[in-house]
Formats: sequence, structure tokens, C-alpha cells
Amino acid sequence: MAGLKTMVAHTYFRRPRRGPTGRGLRRAFGPGAVAAAGLALALALAAGRAGAAGGPPEVVIEAQSPLAFDPATGIATATNGVTVKYGNMVMTANEATWNEKTQEIQGRGAVKIQKDNQVFSGDELSYNYSTQQITGGAFRSGHGTMFLEGAGLAGDQTNDVFAAYNGYMTTDDYADPLVKIRAKSLTLIPGEYFAAREATLYINGVPVFYFPYYRHSLKRHPNNWVLLPGYRSSFGPYLLSTYNWYYSDAVEGAIHLDWREQRGPGLGPDLGLHLGEYGEVKLKYYYTHDSEPNYDNITTTVPISENRQRLFLSYDSSLRTNLTIKGQVAYLSDPLVTHDFFESEYRKNIQPNTFFDVNQAWSNWSLDTIAQPRVNPFFETVERLPEVRLSGFRQQILDTPFYYESESSAGYFRRLFANTNGVDPNYSAARADTFHQVTMPETFFGWLTFTPRAGARFTSYSEETGPGAATIQENREVYNTGAEVATKLSRVWPGYENHFLDMDGARHIMEPSINYAFVPRPNVPPGRLPQFDYDLTNSFALQPIEYPDYNSIDSINSENVLRYGVRNRWQTKRDGEVQDVVDWRLYLDWHLASEPGINTFSDIYSDLSFRPRTWLTFNSQTRYDINDGWFNLARHSVTFQPDSTWSWTLGHFYLRDGSVFGVGNELITSGLFYRLNDNWGLRMTHYYDVRDGFMQEQDYSIYRDLRSWTGALTFRVRENLNSQKDYTVAVTFSVKAFPRFGVGQDTVSHAALTGY
Repeated sequence: MAGLKTMVAHTYFRRPRRGPTGRGLRRAFGPGAVAAAGLALALALAAGRAGAAGGPPEVVIEAQSPLAFDPATGIATATNGVTVKYGNMVMTANEATWNEKTQEIQGRGAVKIQKDNQVFSGDELSYNYSTQQITGGAFRSGHGTMFLEGAGLAGDQTNDVFAAYNGYMTTDDYADPLVKIRAKSLTLIPGEYFAAREATLYINGVPVFYFPYYRHSLKRHPNNWVLLPGYRSSFGPYLLSTYNWYYSDAVEGAIHLDWREQRGPGLGPDLGLHLGEYGEVKLKYYYTHDSEPNYDNITTTVPISENRQRLFLSYDSSLRTNLTIKGQVAYLSDPLVTHDFFESEYRKNIQPNTFFDVNQAWSNWSLDTIAQPRVNPFFETVERLPEVRLSGFRQQILDTPFYYESESSAGYFRRLFANTNGVDPNYSAARADTFHQVTMPETFFGWLTFTPRAGARFTSYSEETGPGAATIQENREVYNTGAEVATKLSRVWPGYENHFLDMDGARHIMEPSINYAFVPRPNVPPGRLPQFDYDLTNSFALQPIEYPDYNSIDSINSENVLRYGVRNRWQTKRDGEVQDVVDWRLYLDWHLASEPGINTFSDIYSDLSFRPRTWLTFNSQTRYDINDGWFNLARHSVTFQPDSTWSWTLGHFYLRDGSVFGVGNELITSGLFYRLNDNWGLRMTHYYDVRDGFMQEQDYSIYRDLRSWTGALTFRVRENLNSQKDYTVAVTFSVKAFPRFGVGQDTVSHAALTGY
């Protein structure tokens, strides 16, 4: 801690947690700073140190000058800059007194008390760490998006009730707010409501209205309208309007009423039910009569009707701490309805699925029942009707060095291909699978871990049925063995300094590992089995080579492979915290006996994060084919964020043509945000298609702070090779007290600035 690290310049003073044996005090003084009073304090209260664990947090006082203690009153005083910590409460002040008897800390001079998202500031404030009450004279306070100022304060953080007198409340985050309510007495319960007695509404310093009593809800979703007007080439002029309504803590929702001049009207409700221990229910329905349903829909051969709709119904509940129920119904009238009208949803999940899952967990076991029917026939789906899975977590076998783990499942499966061209090669079968494995982890020399394993799997398949049926009843046996060797090495250079890399001390941590997996050829090859859980060889990440992590049950084949991996981390201390300057992971598979079509050596997978300065970050993810000498995948980004004024992220994405991913791609991306001043900000994003040489998308937004509101004007241009350019202009507004977007949401998903 800072006080211990720089003991010559700091006084470090703790009040230990209370235990059943009484009270205690621990302190450390710099050389020459130990006074007789301080020593007497340490001796007088030394008896209560035992039993501190498990109690309330301890009071920690860090000061620039030695503590002065008065044994008669039991009060310790610190001056010349003080920091007091108690749990997640932090007080800073020019000077502070600590009273062990009343359990109160009083700050004087530029006092600031912060706890969670609540901040209080004033010239004189007190905090009682027993009752958690805050009291004081003139103050200012912020509670999320609510700001208070008053002549006096009394608050109880235990009950989250704050009372003030002769003050005002505002949502303007300005020193001189434009709109405020001034009252003789104010009561605030953060997240619940704000109440004022003998209150007057002021606008720009002019009294406008008088309230004998005024109460305002601070719930996240009060009744309000949200309007988003704009113009888009594919819509014409449009107006998206949403009425958010709040009935109670258990029921809330929204109603969408939209108009798109070229496409027609759209409407639908959203409903949220918060049922406490019985779970959460969410319903979203939307219908639009689309006058031009096939406008620019060149990516699908499915005919699209004018009547377009989407329905989402989800349920999430934890009936007990170890029993959860989750379910979702996702119905789409066509594959592009979310693409056309709910772009933010489409970017998150192109193909939403329908499922129902019940999970019962124990300390060493987990039981899942999963049902997954197909609701949308234009998407390929593996139906599970249902599947039951019992997982045994790694657990010690009695008092032996052996550990056991297992995974068993049974279900009826149907593989249904996308119904887009009239061809119906669907097939279905029942499958029962059980896997059991024993490991024996050992540590040698105190630094080398060796974990051998051996397992067996048995899978039974029924005869396939359906138009695409091609397999008969089969029973497959799979045996596996292998071992992993890993270690963790580190070295510290405490005196190392590098101003260019902003390094104060250095630590290198290297974690090499070798994982060997051997699977003899199964008695039934994958080609004779129905493929429901098939291999994901086109994943950006390297797939697991050991069971049960590798869960593509139907594609299991013989395997004789060594996986080499190493992780290197260079760390330093910045602003009192340990940070990774470099974090680099490298992986490579060596197939000692590979199947046809599989190279002896896999691609080299690299995942690198490099942070040479606190404001500069470089990330890289690549797949390099050492057999042919080219990159199959390269994804890079660099982020500059020197301060809160501006940030810029440049990215490059490359996917080779003809790789395991099929059609390749190459993009250069840019995202720049610049805050001109307290009132204005700019954001620009670009996506440039390098392979075909055109700007795929460009977005420009101007932000304006309107005190209690924020506004944004957005202009977007999108272009595809086989379609016309799409222009969009939109205006969005958001109330600061109830922001439309979460922090950074409009940057990460800027599609929300032009629509849903």
C-alpha cells in the first residue's frame, strides 16, 4: 500500500475489524515521527487484534503528516492532506479527526466523500462508519444523473435516504444549472424518488412555479416518448416513435409506432415482467406492412411477403441458487426482417434460435435438459427434442491422487437444412453418448505440473430417418489418452525503468505448455454417422484437442497430436496498479499422424495485446499457415486515447480467399471521437473495402450537450457492390436523467443513432 511503501513521508493508520475479543489499533509511522502519545495509543489498544477476520471492514487513514493523538479524548488528528478508507467509502480532506469512541470521522477543508456512484463535497462533512450516516454543513452532491446542493445535510447510507435543507435539485451537470428546483427541505432516495417541500421551479434564474410538495420518480423507465426522425434512401422520410411506460416495479413496457414513407407503417409492443424469485419475462413483437419488401434484398432467395413481423419471447429464472430455467422463442417472418428494421439486433445475432433449458447444479454435478425446435424454416437448425446432459466436474476419487470427470447425454436430433430451394435432405436419429475420464495431476520440483489422462466414450445411434437418411444403427467406441505438461516461470526487475514504455519496474511471466492427445481410430468412422454436432474447423480460435472440452461428438476421429503453447506477459506498475504491457499467446498443433486433408502442422495462432503507454493499445489476432507461407486470418487494431478529449481506433481485418472460411475479405476501419468542448462533440467511423476498392460505410455524428438533454445529428452512407448507395440522416435526443443509451453504447453500436 502507498502508506507502507513511502513510510518516511506518510502516516499509515488502521482501525482493525472488530472481533469477539474487543477493539484494536495498528499503526506505522515514518522514522522520527513516533510520538509518545502515538506509542501509548498502540499499547493501550493492542489487545483487540485477534479475531479481526470475518468482521466489518477496517478504517484506513493515510496522511502526509504524523498523527496527533489525545489519550484523554481518544481522538486522533491528521493534517496536511488526508485519505480515509472504509470498505468502498473514500474520504479525502485537508485534515481529519478520528474518534474511536463515537466511531465518527470528521473532515475539514475541501472534503469529498465517495461511495459507489454517490459523491458528496463540502468544507466540513462527517461520516459515521458504524451508522454510515453522512452529516455536515453546506455541500454539493451527485447521485448518478441527479445533483443536489444545500446548506446542511443529514444522510443514512444504510437506508440510502438523504435529507437536506435550503437547497436545490437539478439534472443539469453544470455549476450554474439552467433548470432547478429550490426547496426548504429535500429528500432523496437514489433510484427511487426525489421529494421537495415548499419548492419553486426556476428556469434560468426566474421562478416559474411553486409546489407545496413535489415528488418525482427516479425509476429508470418513467412514462415518456422517444422520437427519432430521419431520412433514409431505403425508407424515405421516417419517424420512429416509442412510448415507454412504467406501471410498477413488476411491469413495464413500450409501444412502437413508426412510419416510413416508402415502406409503410410499423407497430408493436414490448413488455417486461419482473417477477422476483419467479424470474424475468420479456416480450417483443413488431409488425410492418412493407410496401417494398424486396428492396435491395439481394442476399436471399426466399420470397418476402409484405406482411413482415418478428416476435421474441424470453424467460429467465433462478428458482433456487442451483436451479435455473431459461427459454426463448424467436420467430421471424423472413430472414431479413431484423436486417431491414432492427439493425442493432441483426448485428448482434444474425440467426436467433429458439430453445428451452433447465439446469440443476450440485457441487460436483450438473444436469441440463435442452429442447431446441426450429421455428424459422429458412435457417439451418439441429433440433434437440429434447437432449438431457449430465456433467460430472473434475473431482477427487476418495483419498487418492486420481480425479474423475464425465459427460453423458441422450436425445433425439433432427438436422434441418435451410428450406430455400425446395431441396429437403433432412435427416433425424436418436443418440446416446457417455464419456468418462480419469486424470492424475502431479507437481514436480514445486514448479512443473504433469497431468496424464485416460478416458473412454461409448455412443449409440439409431437408424436415420427422413429424406436425407443415409446411415444405419451404429455403436461407436472411442478411447483416448494423453498428458499435459505446463509450468509458470517469472522474474522481477524492481529497479528497471523505461520512460518510452512508461515502465516503473518490470516482471516477466512465461507459461509454456505441451499437451499431447492420442485417440486410436474409432470402430465406426464419422462418415458412417449422422452429423449433428459437427467439427468447427473454420473457427477463428484453435479448437480443443482433449475431451470433454472438444464436444463435436459426431465428428470424432483418430488423433495423434502435440499442441505447443506459450504465454508471455511483461508487466509494470502504472499509477499504483500492475498492468500488462505485453500479453502474447502462441499456439501450434503438430499432427504426428494426420488424416487425409489435414496438414502435419496447423496454422500458428497468435493473440497479442501490447500497451506501451496507458493511452496507447495495440491488439492483434492472426492465423499463419506455415505450410504455404501465408496468413489465413489477420485482425489488428490500435487505439489512441491520450485524454478524455479524443480517441481514435484504427483497424485492419484480412480473411484469405479460399481458406477454410471460404470467400475472403479485407477491410480497413477507423473510429474517431473528438470532444470540441463541454457542449460539442464529433464522431466519425469508416469501413473501407480494400479488395474491391470502395468505402463500404461511413458515419458522421455531431453531439450537442443541451444541459438536461443530449442530442445527436447523424449522417451515414452505405454502399454494397451489387446495390445502390443508401443515405441516412437522423436526429436523436436523450434525457440525461434517463439516458437512451448506456455509457459508450452509441459508439459500440452506432446503428442505434439511426434506428432500432
